[in-house]
Amino acid sequence: MLIAYYFMWHDGRPAPEQCEGCTWVTSQVRELSYIHSRDVTYATLCQGPYEESRRYRDFMGWEMPWYSDQGSSLETLLVGRRVGRMHIVCYLRQGSKVFETYWTTSRGVEAMDNSYRLLDLTVYGRQERFEDSPAGWPQRFTGSQAIRTDGRPTAQWPRVKAGHSDDLGNMRHQPD
Repeated sequence: MLIAYYFMWHDGRPAPEQCEGCTWVTSQVRELSYIHSRDVTYATLCQGPYEESRRYRDFMGWEMPWYSDQGSSLETLLVGRRVGRMHIVCYLRQGSKVFETYWTTSRGVEAMDNSYRLLDLTVYGRQERFEDSPAGWPQRFTGSQAIRTDGRPTAQWPRVKAGHSDDLGNMRHQPD
């Protein structure tokens, strides 16, 4: 069995401009031994070029299996899907046949998240405007503000502060 996360990618763009949602959920995937013990494999399938996106994975300190679906037979697993959205798909292989057993996108991807689930336990919750909170309770996050800080995905800041290079090796676009 395979759990595949499809990571949206912006070709030729620097690290701060990569998908904050994909960075957010992927940053929370760390220990895979529990799913491996049940004969399940996890992999991230990036929708961008391998070398560029692998540099991003390395910058972020992620260790999960990482593949590019660009120009590969992996693209056939996305038939009928809207490319350019983050989504999780689960597969089962029996012999030479592959079956899709689950698929979700957008808010359904929160299944990978533990931060929101923990914040939901606190008195102020996620502090997002959609929450039905009493008057005076903080609700300061809207849209990507919850997962992007000062122009880059929030999860990148500890890596930058620790001195890790976010050079993706792409020279097609330089930040202004």
